[in-house]
This record gives sequence, structure tokens and C-alpha cells, in this order.
Amino acid sequence: MMDRITVVEGDITEQKVDAIVNAANTSLLGGGGVDGAIHRAAGPALLEECRTLNGCATGEAKMTSGYRLPARWVIHTVGPVWHGGKNQEDELLARCYRNSLALAVQSGVRTIAFPSISTGAFSFPQERATRIAVREVRRFLESNSSIEQVIFVCFGKQAYQTYLDMLGEPTT
Repeated sequence: MMDRITVVEGDITEQKVDAIVNAANTSLLGGGGVDGAIHRAAGPALLEECRTLNGCATGEAKMTSGYRLPARWVIHTVGPVWHGGKNQEDELLARCYRNSLALAVQSGVRTIAFPSISTGAFSFPQERATRIAVREVRRFLESNSSIEQVIFVCFGKQAYQTYLDMLGEPTT
């Protein structure tokens, strides 16, 4: 299974995969960080399609075309804003990964790239978020063979190293 998970430091908008995951806000109409970068790289048609989706609830996922991106699809998921861990943040973040992967499988996606959801402007602690991401992807891949490759795309050396460290930990 570990040969199906890769970690890279780089720009998610440059990944040549079937689908990239966007760490979006509930409006799906663009924002800062990963969300803004994906909207800029995909072009204005992405925003037009997102307007037809009527937003997205935290923990849920919706899919659009990738437009000018190398990826054919964008899976938009809304991670939780960190409020100290007392508002179901862990479960909501786990749902982001589960729902994104389920949507990918329904759409025939074989390769998918994830950013570090909720760790930027939403302030989710990096180590905690990474542990959840790695756990959920491992669990999913254990019972599903249709996804051939999951890439965690990290912005910065610290996030990259945290993912490498978590992937080296035994499965729990």
C-alpha cells in the first residue's frame, strides 16, 4: 500500500493527476492559499462552474472540471476551522478525506493529489491534521484498489517533513 502514497513538496496546481483536491471555503468561490492558487491556475471557467454548486458544507466534497489545470478534475472539500478541538474538528477533517476519496472513486479517478487541508488560514495544527490525513488515506486504500496513487502535496519543508514522519509511523 505504501507504494500507492507519495509525498512531494511543491505546487498542487502543477500535479499531473486525474484529480486535485481543493481546500475550499464553504462558498466555493475562491479565496486565499490553495483555494486561490487553484482558481487562478484553472481560470475563470472554474469560478463559473462553482457558482452552480450552491456552496459546500464543512466535511463534504463536490467536483468540477479542472479547466486549465493539468488535472482533469478538482474535488472541492471544506475543512474545519480550528477552534481548539472542541467542535468536532478531527471528525470533520477526516470526512474531507473520506468524502473526497469516495467522490474520486465514483468518478473513475485513479490518481489524486491532496493539499494539507485546514492547516493554512483555518489554523488546524499541522501534525494533528497530517496524522488524520494519513490515517484516512491508509484506511481507504486498504479496502479500495481503484485509486492507484495518492499524492500529498506539501507547501513548505515543515509540512513535507511532517508527512514523511507520519507515513513512517506504524498503522494504528
